Amino acid sequence: MSRLAEALARHAETSGERVAMSDAVRSLTWSRLAAWTGGVAEDLGPEPETIGIFGQNSVEWAVAFLAACAAGKTVVPLPVFFTGEQRAHVVRDAGIQRVIVTDAEAAAGHTLPVPAYHLPESRTGTLPLDRRDGGLIIYTSGSTGTPKGVRLVSGQALWSAEALARAIGATPQDKYLSLLPLPTLLELICGIMIPVLAGGPVHFDGDVAGNAGAGIASNIAEAFERARPTTSVLVPQLLGLYAMQLMASGKRPHEELRFVAVGGAAIPPVLAKGARLLGIPVYEGYGLSECCSVVSVNRPGTCREGTAGTPLPGLQVTIEDGEIVVEGPTIMDGYLHGDAPPRKWHTGDVGSLDADGFLTVYGRRDNLIITPYGRNLSPEWIETTLLGDPRLRACILAQPGESGKLAILVIPSPAGEAWFKTASQEEIVKHLAQALSTVPDYARPKKAVVLGFAEAAACDLFTPNGRIRRKAAMKYLQDHIANSTGETMQKEVA
Repeated sequence: MSRLAEALARHAETSGERVAMSDAVRSLTWSRLAAWTGGVAEDLGPEPETIGIFGQNSVEWAVAFLAACAAGKTVVPLPVFFTGEQRAHVVRDAGIQRVIVTDAEAAAGHTLPVPAYHLPESRTGTLPLDRRDGGLIIYTSGSTGTPKGVRLVSGQALWSAEALARAIGATPQDKYLSLLPLPTLLELICGIMIPVLAGGPVHFDGDVAGNAGAGIASNIAEAFERARPTTSVLVPQLLGLYAMQLMASGKRPHEELRFVAVGGAAIPPVLAKGARLLGIPVYEGYGLSECCSVVSVNRPGTCREGTAGTPLPGLQVTIEDGEIVVEGPTIMDGYLHGDAPPRKWHTGDVGSLDADGFLTVYGRRDNLIITPYGRNLSPEWIETTLLGDPRLRACILAQPGESGKLAILVIPSPAGEAWFKTASQEEIVKHLAQALSTVPDYARPKKAVVLGFAEAAACDLFTPNGRIRRKAAMKYLQDHIANSTGETMQKEVA
């Protein structure tokens, strides 16, 4: 990614004393960032190598990434929220030869079977601008818990960063607030690559990012108030927290905030509408790692509520038999140890394009439910509708048993657990029925099972980064209903 190094060197020359990056511990100017990055790149050397990065979100993590890119390494981010077993699998699977460890806490937990390079505090040097691009290998935890490597070694991430920067109008006056774990591809693009390309500062809130990776609630409103960014990226759960915290305080976002992208999952329409009424400039997008994270996005001046926006210029998106198909320069080079991908990537997601090119995503094709009356139903529609309620953390709609009746597993949020524990069966039934009042009868679940988060985690229903495992949750729901006596947590939904 030589253009990243070139952009960093240019900003060091033209804006050397302006702040480039900061976190809770330190603040770096562009000249200091370039010098530190250059020194670490010299340490790493010019030889082709696959290198991991391990640590919490911080300025050091960003320096490690930029230096590894400048040195022409193939970079493999190692999520802190992965288990030790998962990280060891990634090291073996990717053939990682060294791991850059970026902080003392990470160093204490570094038990990986490869040498560790501890980021030096005072190293300086000159940025190499002529190295080959080693690219990225991004691992996702997946629904099974076994991480799978996505190869992005043909400039996909840089292309995506440049296209997204143009789409949102990124400038040196923008300040980005990083709240999601940097090993997440979208955060890597938005939290490091776009700020370096555009020349705008970024602040890393490591505490919030660490909590987000672990599925723990944080004070999002306070993080925004402290950093006063112009742009940021949130997942729907964090957007919901931010909206709740603003409502509780009676405050609105600061005036400089102009663009908050929301991705990773569908946004409940009621949440998106409520957030906008509070003054949060929400822009929904759509993407997947196999297409380098960003396929389409709403943006200032080109936004349509309820959609995932229009494709990035240069990407072609079509609908084939109801499935979203993507073609263009962001298609991955294939899964690690797998075959080369086709020219057109069939995403497995069901969607539609309107006459103006706005993309609407309904859910996963392989999650589709066919009701006893032959209707096709995307469970994500019902789940997203319910998740507009801040009292819910997760839910899964399924069609367990042979009756064909729909049922839903409901996992309360920290804010909702107390209510669900004290609510009567009738109150819960009424609550769910009201939330689904706009949904036709054929799509409404007839039974619900309420399960606390601690119990759900003990049953291994969540991935390490807090996403619900659909297949495991469906099996739990099916087993519970099959064994239920009709008492306790099973609820009839009107």
